[in-house]
Amino acid sequence: MVRVPLSPQERQRGERFGALLRQARGERSMVDVAAAAGVSAETLRKIETGRAPTPAFFTVAALAHALDLSLDELAVACAEDVDCDGQALSA
Repeated sequence: MVRVPLSPQERQRGERFGALLRQARGERSMVDVAAAAGVSAETLRKIETGRAPTPAFFTVAALAHALDLSLDELAVACAEDVDCDGQALSA
């Protein structure tokens, strides 16, 4: 099965998501957050750096739970028209 290349917008959304996770993680180590979410530290590293811009839903849900973030907040924060703080981007 051939995977369709991601669009620039999808890559940017993945980068916004990664930045949001890094911000939410704060001073907690990547290893601690990954363990709490039940994912590998390498998986979290790839998501945070944008190298895995489309993680599986259950990975996102587990990370959201580990970081005490709501899925709704994540969806809004990573939408195309807002930045990682949920602020509307200017046109």
